[in-house]
Formats: sequence, structure tokens, C-alpha cells
Amino acid sequence: MPCCDVVNRGAAIHGEKIIFATLDARLIALNRETGKVIWNKKTADYQEGYSATAAPLIVKDMVITGNSGGEFGVVGAVQARNVDTGELIWERPVIEGHMGTLNGAPNGMTGKLNATWKGDLWKTGGGATWLGGTYDPGTNLLYFGTGNPAPWNSHLRPGDNLYTSSTLAIDADTGVIKWHYQTTPHDGWDFDGVNEFIPFNATMNGKPMKLVAKADRNGHFYVLDRTDGKLLGAHKFVMQTTWADGIDLKTGRPNYIGEGRPGAPSGTEKGKVVFSSPSFLGGNNWMPMAYSQDTGLFYIPSNDWGMDIWNEPIAYKKGAAYLGAGFTIKPIADDHIGALRAMDPKTGKIVWEYKNPAPLWGGVLTTKGNLVFTGTPEGYLKAFDAKTGTELWKFQTGSGVVGSPVTWEQDGEQYVAVMSGWGGAVPLWGGEVAKTFKDISQGGMLWVFKLPK
Repeated sequence: MPCCDVVNRGAAIHGEKIIFATLDARLIALNRETGKVIWNKKTADYQEGYSATAAPLIVKDMVITGNSGGEFGVVGAVQARNVDTGELIWERPVIEGHMGTLNGAPNGMTGKLNATWKGDLWKTGGGATWLGGTYDPGTNLLYFGTGNPAPWNSHLRPGDNLYTSSTLAIDADTGVIKWHYQTTPHDGWDFDGVNEFIPFNATMNGKPMKLVAKADRNGHFYVLDRTDGKLLGAHKFVMQTTWADGIDLKTGRPNYIGEGRPGAPSGTEKGKVVFSSPSFLGGNNWMPMAYSQDTGLFYIPSNDWGMDIWNEPIAYKKGAAYLGAGFTIKPIADDHIGALRAMDPKTGKIVWEYKNPAPLWGGVLTTKGNLVFTGTPEGYLKAFDAKTGTELWKFQTGSGVVGSPVTWEQDGEQYVAVMSGWGGAVPLWGGEVAKTFKDISQGGMLWVFKLPK
């Protein structure tokens, strides 16, 4: 039933507990010394298409999690549970019309019923919060991205379809939505909006501000005021965006290109096929970008590719895929698909880029030593100069890197580690792109390196 391979994006540690989600939509706490189960809670019904893939987040002795399964007509939600018992404290569905809860009591409807969804479509609206969230102690807000609306066929669900393909700012204590920003209203390309929001402080227009940045699957890099969600900048970070020709900073809405939306099906026949870029795999997907406080730059693992996409007739069936679309992923450049790009959030300019023949499908790490680390499907872990993009070092791990490097200090030495093992959405869904890199060893190794002093 799960959409996109056997996925788990990590665990959280709290005291003696290690806490993680499972593919059949459970949240489990183990004693990290003995492996004994401390608690095991069902977060949703996997038979309805729900799964759980994100790393949990620890906030104020609560464990915060999202859900997965947007391709199955589920309803995206964020939950807060007691970290010691696993009992539910609050839940916030992210599709308008659904009721939130706090301590077992109703806690207000999300949005306004039928404001941007027609009829009963909100009941199977999608919007899975499958990547997890970010917490900002200064505002006490959780920033959670939401996934695609269901079904993919946008002609079946007129309206903006709130709060899909958005980022929500949620009060950590109550689960109440304080503000939202929708990057792709009425999403017809599976662009989602789950990409991580990274809080940072900077001076914009001569004023020190609390900001937040996001590199969206739709190919645009957004900068907002993290206190109220006001849009301050939206810049293209990929080669091509055929679905919109920019973002209106006054309204925050995309300037849609009408012929860029796949056509409506007629009867049993599929609708008009259109070429769309980025592809639904996104200008940036799950793999997190990184921010350097020293350079003031964001480092985005991006991809330049497109897709033929078309809409098909579809009806909802519990637990079954709910797409109503077909697609074929295609490259759009002769010399690369992946591109690590250094973006200035103040100007929206790309300061430097490193182009890679294969897609970049792993996260990025910056360090105080002016280094940027990321991995490639060809098997390399690479280090770049954070200011210039010069490649300084590489190591062949033996398999494609689909993971995020991490770093720590131990006994006065600095270490960097990364998981190596090819898999995920690209070989499963990548069409012509996947064929190009089908011979990569699957691997499954952890590599640890010590940096020179």
C-alpha cells in the first residue's frame, strides 16, 4: 500500500527513549539501552492507505509527528503525544472541514467547511504531512509542510484546496493554526509543499527580521516572516518552470500558465498530455537543504527535469491509490539532472552551482569550517567550499547516497557520517531518468570520516 518504497526518515531520542514511526502507521518508543518496548501507539489506519515515514520531533516533552499516504485519499494531520506515555495531547487535521482536538475535546475546525473544497471532497483531501516539521522556540510555532491534494486530477476538485501544498504555522501547545502559506493553490502536478522550513535571522531592507526559507518542489525558493507568514521573496531555483511564470509578491499566488495544466479527461478517455517542468519529483524533494550562518547562503539539492503528465478518470476507493493521472519523467538538460545550488535569500541570486549527471537525492550539511557536504547516486560523498563551490574532496562509498550527512565532535575530533544505499522514488517512478541509472549497486552501509585538524 505505501506509495514510495520502504521509507523511514529517522528517529528521535528523549532521555532513555528512542522513538520512531513505522510503515503501518504506528509510533513506537523503545528503551535505547535494552530495546524493550516502552509504548506502541497506532496513529492511523494503514488499511485506509495511511503510513508514517517522518522522523518525530521532540518539543516540550511532547513528540510531534505527521502522517503519510497522500496518494491514497487520506487526510493529512499533525499529532502531539506525551513523550512518556504516547497518549495523544492534540491533533490538527490540515484539510479544511475537519475538527481538531485538544486533550480529548474538540478544538476548532480547520479552515471553513467547503470554502475551497466542493461537496464532500474534503473528506478524502490528501495533504499528508509526510516529511515532518520544524520547531522555533522564539515563536513557539511548529512549521509543517503539507502534501498534494487528492486526487492528482485537479479538474475533479475545483478551488484552492486548502491546506494542501502549503506550510502551516501551528501553536505547539494547542495545535491551533496561527498562519499558513500555500505555495501551489489547486495543485495539479503533485508538487506538494512538505519541504522543510528553515528559520534564520537576517537583515532585509535594512531591518533585522525573523525569517524562514523553503525550497519548494514547484521550483521556487520562498522567504517569509516567520512570525506572521508574510511573503518577502520568491525566486526560481531551477532551469525551467512551465506551470507558472513567477510568484506575485503582493498576493503570494503563482502566475499560472494555463496551457501548463494537464487537460481534463473526457468520459473514459485521458485528458490532453502536457509537458511540465519541474516533474512531480520536484525541483527539490524530501532531501533537506542547509543554511550557513557564516556565508548567509542556503545550499539546495535541486533537480532539473520535466514530465509528460495527463489526467485520467478516477474514483475514490478506500485503501487504493487515488491519482487520476499518468506521467513519464524526462531529462531537460544534456549535461546534468542534479544541481547543488547556493542561493542568497536576500537577493534570490544563485551564487554558485555544481552540476551532477544523476539526480541529487540526498540531503546537505554545512559546517563551521566553510564546508558543504552532500552525496550523489554515483556513490560519492563530496565536500565543497561553501563560498565558491569548489569541489575539495570526494570518497566513493560503493552505492548511491540517499541520505543526509551528519557531523559531531568527539574527544576533540570532528566526524562526518553518511548512509550509502540506492533506492527510493527515483528508481521506482523515474521513467526515462531511472533507466539511465539502473545499474547502481543497492548497498546499505554507514560510512564515518574524521576531519583533519
